[in-house]
Amino acid sequence: GRNLAISSIVTLLALRYFYVQHQWQQNVQAEARARLRALQARIHPHFLFNTLNTIAGLIPVQPDCAEQAVLDLADLLRSALAHRESITLYEELELTRRYLAIERLRLGDRLRVDWRLDPDLPLDLPIPALLLQPLVENAIRHGIQHLPEGGTLTIQIEKRAAALRITVVNPQPDDSGEHPGAGQRIAQDNIRQRLQLAYRPPVPLAITEASNRYQVSFILPLPAPD
Repeated sequence: GRNLAISSIVTLLALRYFYVQHQWQQNVQAEARARLRALQARIHPHFLFNTLNTIAGLIPVQPDCAEQAVLDLADLLRSALAHRESITLYEELELTRRYLAIERLRLGDRLRVDWRLDPDLPLDLPIPALLLQPLVENAIRHGIQHLPEGGTLTIQIEKRAAALRITVVNPQPDDSGEHPGAGQRIAQDNIRQRLQLAYRPPVPLAITEASNRYQVSFILPLPAPD
């Protein structure tokens, strides 16, 4: 009878443990989905207004550029409404390129982009959606567009033995009257928490600030080879 009682208690504790684990996993997944949807909903009215104004100005003089801008904007809006939790690295890069094409129409030569992509990147790698594009958007909105001469945005993806290292670097004004990087926290916190939920890295998002330079980097682990 004593052994039966002990076995019953152990069984109940094990069932309780698995139930709590299951509930925790469900909560983690729900939180990750909620954070992604919050980020997807971050379509700035000023960005839409500026883009539509730019397109309207291009229609009579450069109709082909205006048409391409409409297509790029449509893809951005489609991504915002899709609610996909995971996309490939290639899709994230294409989304970022389309966003940059629109911003380059607005900023002209003030926006220069230095892509530093390793040649053998795993473009089919599934990653959490909207990791790179929001950081690029922050780099322009809170850095380059405030500089009269503009600046160079550097996007680097390095392939290491077991991970990818993604880095975004932008110049920023050193006398803007606000703390460097102010206004970028919402998207950064969102990305940081989603990286933590997806991969549990020790440092989800590394930020390096200087008076006129801002850098954000993060690591994406690669699957172990078969």
